[in-house]
Amino acid sequence: LGLSRHRRTPRAMALRHAAQRLAQRAAPLAGQAARPLLIPFYRHMASDANLLKTALYDFHLEMGGKMVPFAGHSMPIQYKDSIMEATQHCRSKASIFDVSHMLGSSMRGKDAIEFVESIVVGDIRGLKNGTGTLSVVTNDKGGIIDDTVVTKVNDEDVYIVLNGACSEKDQAHINKHLKAFKAKGKDCEFIVHGDRSLLAFQGPKAVDVLQPLTDIDLGKLYFGMFTETSIAGKPVWLTRTGYTGEDGFEISLKKTDTVALTKKLLENPDARMCGLGARDSLRLEAGLCLYGNDLNEEIGPIQAGLTWTIGKSRREKCDFVGGDVIKAQLADPKTVTKRRIGLKVGKGAPARAGSKILSSDGVEVGEVTSGGFSPVLQENIAMGYVLKSHAKAGTELQVETRGRKSEAVATKMPFVPCHYHRPA
Repeated sequence: LGLSRHRRTPRAMALRHAAQRLAQRAAPLAGQAARPLLIPFYRHMASDANLLKTALYDFHLEMGGKMVPFAGHSMPIQYKDSIMEATQHCRSKASIFDVSHMLGSSMRGKDAIEFVESIVVGDIRGLKNGTGTLSVVTNDKGGIIDDTVVTKVNDEDVYIVLNGACSEKDQAHINKHLKAFKAKGKDCEFIVHGDRSLLAFQGPKAVDVLQPLTDIDLGKLYFGMFTETSIAGKPVWLTRTGYTGEDGFEISLKKTDTVALTKKLLENPDARMCGLGARDSLRLEAGLCLYGNDLNEEIGPIQAGLTWTIGKSRREKCDFVGGDVIKAQLADPKTVTKRRIGLKVGKGAPARAGSKILSSDGVEVGEVTSGGFSPVLQENIAMGYVLKSHAKAGTELQVETRGRKSEAVATKMPFVPCHYHRPA
């Protein structure tokens, strides 16, 4: 993978930038913006004894996976195909991602929902059993500690998937508030599912590959829904969700079943392994946030364009951590001066995290938080935060990257249409 000064090919540079974005996400995140690594860290680190290995580690190597350190794990950034090819494959067929570095957990007990609603902004009680929602965990200042998918399995069981790079601080935050909650005589237990793997199976053909392997009618499992079932004889927790903008599923299963099920899925020629590099391109095209880049503890849900995650039934009390700050912002939106936007950027080097966003007359109005070349659109795209006066779609802007300015225009997201499976 040598990316020396004399080998700056488009493919090599795409790999370098993807790895840097992954490094940013895996960096310490306690209230500070992550910094990109200054060296190509992914060259010789896959055998580092300090890195955790998922149940698919040996299989990744067999499949030609190029392993990099990520969130304390050795994870594949790509396989034998390029990141561009892998991105396009997921948009047209079906891709398997090993996302077992994520923190799968549950809150269980008769007061589980009450506790979860004390640490996230969503209306979890109002969810139907077997459905979930994107939400955010907030700090005392209303900033985002992490973004998460929260699923109400039933009234006493809430399944929560948190970012692997935030695992330590998330657990510390949860345990701190849970201790105080239980001291009041409340019934809730925090369970980390360390014995399970997590696969993301994404793309328009994913349902066609999966349907013959299960007895349930996947046509009736809509976006955000959860069920316990079996796939190819293996018991799984199946959620219709993902991080690509495509239709797809996340499959939680026992570590001991992971290799066998992955191989079974790959028997279908439409299915292919996919690494974290393409996953980053896919989520950017879908306008989805990357924690540590687009979200951090200084950014709240309103500024991030995630006001919709704050349950309507909860906006009067805002009885969650940091709720007083967020309630004040809801009452007076002018107090939130910046807004997350999408950008389409002109020819030249893609905008990267940290690139300045300038007004059309050259005044600095914001900063890029994520950026890259879209394999599907074949153009440079980015997202970032700007003063609200420059956030309207169609606003002409400039992006300055390494001292070079490129024309840009504020753009609605997603950049590429999403294809979630919803009721007609």
